[in-house]
Amino acid sequence: MNDGRDLAARTYPEAGDALAKNAIALLPIGATEPHGPHLPLATDVIISVEAARRAAARLALRGFETLVLPAIPYAVTDFAAGFPGALSISRETSRSLLIGVSTAAIQAGFKAVCFVNSHLEPEHLAVLREAAAAASASTGRPVIFPDKTTRRWAATLTDEFRSGACHAGRYETSLVMAAGPDHVREAARTGLPEVSVSIGRKIKEGAKTFLQAGGDQAYFGDPASATAAEGDATYEALALMIETAVMEGLAG
Repeated sequence: MNDGRDLAARTYPEAGDALAKNAIALLPIGATEPHGPHLPLATDVIISVEAARRAAARLALRGFETLVLPAIPYAVTDFAAGFPGALSISRETSRSLLIGVSTAAIQAGFKAVCFVNSHLEPEHLAVLREAAAAASASTGRPVIFPDKTTRRWAATLTDEFRSGACHAGRYETSLVMAAGPDHVREAARTGLPEVSVSIGRKIKEGAKTFLQAGGDQAYFGDPASATAAEGDATYEALALMIETAVMEGLAG
């Protein structure tokens, strides 16, 4: 739901009003890739947008004007190879896009930019770290990337997330349900067996795709046990992560 915090929903005078108040930009980032037979290809984008909106509300309570930028729905998604609908872009294209958008936001007048990411492919995470550092160095403004896979932030999330068996499983399915139940194909979800395979561990062992890791339906974890209540609780943790990272970035 748009509550006035989405930049794209504003007119240019309304955007100007926010920029005059040293607004902070939250940039949702995801991918277009399979998330089981029960979640849409846009799952990562849906989660990032919802987390950004909730974080913007928290930052507003601190007195910071915060706007959510239009999401970036493309990334390095090589692990989804072999599934219909997967759209992967190159590392170089992704890096240039992230640097370009965050630099443009700062040149437009935003005080800082924070990447809000839900796509966890290792190569993509590396691109995000590089892009945030490069954009921050070139603009002299904070470009922040709170990486939820780091020990600090992973500790605040669910057991399934920490297990690594969390692609379109209980963790992500709960988040999508909380963002909007119409996104979920319930008839498919409730009949899915648990796939108790840690994709993170499989990656370390050399797997290069979901299929190689044992995800023949492009999911890992237990989507049948997902609940909207768990999703709401997880969004609170994600929003706090983003809020804290922004505050630390501004202070640093």
